[in-house]
Amino acid sequence: MNEHYIRLIAAELNLQAHQVAVTAKLIADGATVPFIARYRKEATGSLDEVAIAAIRDRLTELAALDQRRQAILKSLAERSLLTDALRTAVMEAPSMARLEDIFQPYRPKRRTRATIARDAGLQPLADSILNSQDADPLANAGGFVDSGKGIEDTEQALAGARDIIAEQVSDDPEARGCLRRRYQDTGEVRTKVMSGKEAEGAKFKDYFEWNEPLTSIPSHRLLAIRRGEAEGILIMRVGVDEELAIADLEAQFVEGHGGGADQVRLAVKDGHRRLLNPAIEVESRLNSKKLADIEAIRVFADNLKELLMAPALGEKSVLAIDPGFRTGCKIVCLDAQGKLLHHGVIHPTLPGPRVAEAGEIVKALCSKLNLEAIAIGNGTASRETESFVRSLGLPKSIMVVMVNESGASVYSASDIAREEFPDEDLTVRGSVSIGRRLMDPLAELVKLDPKSIGVGQYQHDVDAGLLKKSLDDVVVSCVNRVGVELNTASRALLSYVSGLGSQLAGNIVDHRNEHGAFKSRAELKKVARLGPKAFEQAAGFLRIRSGKNPLDSSAVHPERYGIVKQMAADLGCTVADLVRDPTLRQRIDISKYVTDEVGLPTLKDIVEELAKPGRDPRAQFEVFSFLEGVESMADLQPGMKLPGLVTNVTAFGAFVDIGVHQDGLVHISQLADRFVQDPAEVVKVQQKVQVTVTEVDQARKRIALSMRSDPEFEHDKRGGSEQTPRGDQGSRGSARRNERPRAQKASPPEPVSVTNDWFSQAMEKAEKKKRR
Repeated sequence: MNEHYIRLIAAELNLQAHQVAVTAKLIADGATVPFIARYRKEATGSLDEVAIAAIRDRLTELAALDQRRQAILKSLAERSLLTDALRTAVMEAPSMARLEDIFQPYRPKRRTRATIARDAGLQPLADSILNSQDADPLANAGGFVDSGKGIEDTEQALAGARDIIAEQVSDDPEARGCLRRRYQDTGEVRTKVMSGKEAEGAKFKDYFEWNEPLTSIPSHRLLAIRRGEAEGILIMRVGVDEELAIADLEAQFVEGHGGGADQVRLAVKDGHRRLLNPAIEVESRLNSKKLADIEAIRVFADNLKELLMAPALGEKSVLAIDPGFRTGCKIVCLDAQGKLLHHGVIHPTLPGPRVAEAGEIVKALCSKLNLEAIAIGNGTASRETESFVRSLGLPKSIMVVMVNESGASVYSASDIAREEFPDEDLTVRGSVSIGRRLMDPLAELVKLDPKSIGVGQYQHDVDAGLLKKSLDDVVVSCVNRVGVELNTASRALLSYVSGLGSQLAGNIVDHRNEHGAFKSRAELKKVARLGPKAFEQAAGFLRIRSGKNPLDSSAVHPERYGIVKQMAADLGCTVADLVRDPTLRQRIDISKYVTDEVGLPTLKDIVEELAKPGRDPRAQFEVFSFLEGVESMADLQPGMKLPGLVTNVTAFGAFVDIGVHQDGLVHISQLADRFVQDPAEVVKVQQKVQVTVTEVDQARKRIALSMRSDPEFEHDKRGGSEQTPRGDQGSRGSARRNERPRAQKASPPEPVSVTNDWFSQAMEKAEKKKRR
């Protein structure tokens, strides 16, 4: 284990070195983040999942740095370029950027103007100009004129020497670092509309002429600009003040006031414009995109966590309705374990006798199957279907709940759905998903690609690998925090349990189908290919309700069963008595059970778990209802106060479902009566809120909302409107296509004027490319 890296990570994360070292070893031995956080508290000093994941990710970055370091050393050695000083510089490079800067002068290059000049023998002339800048280079240049080598006169000789110097300037690590810092400190994002694209790109109109500092541009704005660029509407550049950047380089390379200095000055300017600046601009674009991706992914991950941890109705028999107008409403009946009992179609939204017929069918099913809840998908015709159901006079004990159906159609066409319901069509599978999502959102949503759930921001534009890794971490964390019922969980859900994965999850399901329900956690060891390590990682997160051992339904790990048995023996009772009787638990002196491996943190967790074995950490389920009589945008008026559900939280505000088939936006400025830096400080996905309608735009299907005690009306007219093109944000009317309404945002600051001519140059290049 690299001790330097351990100390480095400890300093970066403000942790003790031994905490990092132990965590690194556990990760290297195959332990998962949830397992380490829950069952190895003594070893890590009670580090949480965030800290453990940060250590894991930093170790991965440093491993990639080492891998690149070795590749560079090998390349240099193979070409006999490796010196002791160069080896030291490579080994001590603290970052990937610095490592690449060191390697830049030695990187194998294609044939360049500088290599042509070197082949013509002009390297000595370039060296003499650099080393004797007060001298007149013309006198020396005459000796390099050689028509056989293509050098016809002294001016050509000087031009070739300048090409060599320009490349040396571009390759110099200090010069690259200097320009990189200038980009980091003063870089600007600059955009223009492509010629003739004004009408086609109306959704990007806010960026037709735009400047904003790279250090302060929000993630969502940068990603919107990049999307406009990808669609051929915008030209985007990242730039700095050219004169200041060149002045920085001249301060490093120009020494003196003679003719040589003039030649170096020309070479520096050429090297900056032709070589160095384009390279650092590309690097800055990539880095800014990476930072924007990280922020967008953070927003997505936070939203996904809240959605996955939404309250579950639990084991209740459910009638699920997928609403529709023309084709009717698909209905399915599920038992308390989510098993499909019945499916059919009703037509409650068509005029005539079919409404009465639909009512009779629903009432008969509720009575015959003892249904306890009705789940209605929140897509097209949802409010009309809800009104129909509430008009039937069903028993008050039957809950009627609107369920977010985003991604239901994605599930219905998936391999998982086909495996679960091979004989049913897409509509049945989608309806089942709606019903099960009410019963247990976590268990059902893990079957979907998180990108199809619709709680992200620009999820289709960010780095796919980074997004998947982050969202997988969220799903794994949520699944293991809640725990999984071993005898009813799907393969998809089991695959996220610590230490398992798709193959072992499938083996567990196969074993369950062949041998019946598991009676104890110990029986997991009989599952094919599930070895001791996988058992250690997974067992504590799996639950067996009504098992022989009451600890099997708890989060107490089997490796600690012996401690609980000893506690019971010392009190002269059984483990079941400890779970049942709080007075017995109060008599436990946990300090008596401290060992070298088990400390107070674990013992406290055990006693807490005995009090409520297998307790679901999610909040208690509460029925939510929209305001009756408000079912479409036509019913809305400014000033109306309505209950709503937060469906998506973005960097610029929150989208709220108010039951009219179109989510409204609470802009960040309208979230509270105080300044809000981050909307996540105020609202979470699935949070119940009270909002006031401030503006309704029927033509553009936009609803502006406020959560302030003194909402300001006509929000868009006050602050302008900044569109989020092809939005990824939260529209129930298009939930199944994962399409979201374009976001309404307060207009950004006034653009700074552009003095450079880079736009005209870029336009010319774009037009030439277009003509070709």
